[in-house]
Amino acid sequence: MGAAAGFLHTQRADGIVVITHHGRVAGTLRGARAAEFLAEVDDDPQLVMARWTGNYRHGNERSAKQHPRNRG
Repeated sequence: MGAAAGFLHTQRADGIVVITHHGRVAGTLRGARAAEFLAEVDDDPQLVMARWTGNYRHGNERSAKQHPRNRG
């Protein structure tokens, strides 16, 4: 499985954390969730941001490609 890429996070002066993916807002965290995210993001930033936004692979992409509905 490939590594997540394209995520950036910005912490605003009021404590809000905005996570973007390829320039689009993927999530906004406030309060305790923002503090928890900032404590965790130092480990592997791309993977942590992908997990917090729900934008990560689920392992079924290859089998879904073969489904009759998804065939060209």
